[in-house]
Amino acid sequence: MNQDGFTCALTEPAGATAGRDAFMSFAIRPHNLMPEYVRYLGIDPGLNRTGYAVVERTPSGPRLREGGIIQSTPKATLQKRVHEIGTGLRELLEEFQPGIVAIEQIFSHTQNVKTALLLAHARGAILMAVADAGLPVVHYSATQIKRLLTGSGRAGKEQVQHAVKAELRLSCLPEPNDVADASAVALCLYHSVKIAA
Repeated sequence: MNQDGFTCALTEPAGATAGRDAFMSFAIRPHNLMPEYVRYLGIDPGLNRTGYAVVERTPSGPRLREGGIIQSTPKATLQKRVHEIGTGLRELLEEFQPGIVAIEQIFSHTQNVKTALLLAHARGAILMAVADAGLPVVHYSATQIKRLLTGSGRAGKEQVQHAVKAELRLSCLPEPNDVADASAVALCLYHSVKIAA
């Protein structure tokens, strides 16, 4: 048994020919599994616009309950803008009451240090609102999200958007891009929690 609580064994059914008719069996210790939540909130952080998507678990698969953006006032002070993002998220958490939240991680490249710092402020407001609500948070890199939804960590934005559209059975791509990205984060969480230890 490994640290994750998964046991894997190659077994052969009674009467099977050696080397043939073998199959894998898995045993999962239930106390190590995260609970299956009903609502998952995915967040694409931004200081100007923070995208969000609330995905629900249904018998027929994931369903987009709500998607949108929390927008800050562009000409307001930094503290006012951060406050607007945090307040908007608190309202969202109260209205939809997700069981768990996922947020996309940020990575800074030397040419975009100012952008990364501003984004970090928004991320801080988001994480504080989520912590105040007592909700668990999962952080995903863009590569992890792409890999989970498309099978490739190098997938393009359009490929990820089409995977979101197909997975949520939508008639069109979610708009704006912030909502599509947040939907991808929520779907990543939806599928990860289902199998996570």
